[in-house]
Amino acid sequence: MTRMTHRLSIVALAAALSPLLASCSVEADPRATTSSPEAPAGTPAAGPSPVTRGALGQDPAPITSGLAAPWSVTFIGDTAIVSERHSARILELSPDGPPREIATVAGVNSNGEAGLLGIAADDQDRLFVYSTGDDGNRIQRFDITGAPGSLGLDTPVTLIEGIPAASYHDGGRLAFGPDGMLYATIGDAGQRPAAQDLDSLSGKILRMDTDGAAPDDNPFPGSLVYSYGHRNPQGIAWSEDGTMFATEFGQDTWDELNIITAGGNYGWPTVEGIAGEPGIVDPVQQWAPDEASPSGMTQIDDTLYIANLRGQVLRAVPVADPSTFTDHFAGEYGRLRDATRAPDGSLWFLTSNTDGRGNPTSEDDRIMRVEIAR
Repeated sequence: MTRMTHRLSIVALAAALSPLLASCSVEADPRATTSSPEAPAGTPAAGPSPVTRGALGQDPAPITSGLAAPWSVTFIGDTAIVSERHSARILELSPDGPPREIATVAGVNSNGEAGLLGIAADDQDRLFVYSTGDDGNRIQRFDITGAPGSLGLDTPVTLIEGIPAASYHDGGRLAFGPDGMLYATIGDAGQRPAAQDLDSLSGKILRMDTDGAAPDDNPFPGSLVYSYGHRNPQGIAWSEDGTMFATEFGQDTWDELNIITAGGNYGWPTVEGIAGEPGIVDPVQQWAPDEASPSGMTQIDDTLYIANLRGQVLRAVPVADPSTFTDHFAGEYGRLRDATRAPDGSLWFLTSNTDGRGNPTSEDDRIMRVEIAR
């Protein structure tokens, strides 16, 4: 099927949509009932999006099924490692058998959007884990033991603890940038003003070395804060030229795709979406929450692939023109939690239908693989 590209129409859609958006893009958080101002006239608004099948090269093929609320996937060599939010299990995927439990992360409190969240592996085969504990969110580092088929985790080293946590707006994504630094997305945990407070970790994107220390070239000396003014940032990815992108759950009006710059202020809670306010970085694209709830994201061949929860689509955004998008597989797999590039260059995406907010089939939750047409 011919690939279709959709440029966002310039219409003032917020007023028409607001009665329909009773819950915000925090995976349908019932607490989020405060409406945001309408977008200024003349700003891009989410409209009907084109949907394609097969334009990625082939239809998706299942990697595994029967997972319980999977949240993140990373790779140790060619071996896939998956986190489950509520069970706190870390699983190893095998090409010829069911998922195998490596470990259950101790002390994880799973409530709403909290629990075992993002994972990322470095080039020393160490696993970095974001989870919710008794005293807030934390980032831990585990040495990986054993060989594929019998991997294990050693005693964790806690890099950061006491990150504000809540059952909603909990952030949780981890990713290594092209600079070798570890980045983490932190939600505002319901503490809206803290997103603008540089002394708080709430509502931020953090940047750290593999020991959890703030690099000397971070924008605020001695601070882990890389950008601020976020409500609930989710997926992070980098283009080939090093440009950093992040997705973000909005309140009632706009979800966002942002280009992240060191020290940038992204406006929350003062603004949501494109506002044109001095000193605030506007998103390069925004969507109505019921068409998006953009979660995990990856970059392949200078295209961003975004897993959407409420929108139930895999959204492709070209880096060269990030105000456009193409949607794939709309509604076919339900809620999508994460998207990642596999070592063979294919795209994997995780469903999220067993977390209490979806409509699971007998196969859910699943990881699907799709080839990228080149």
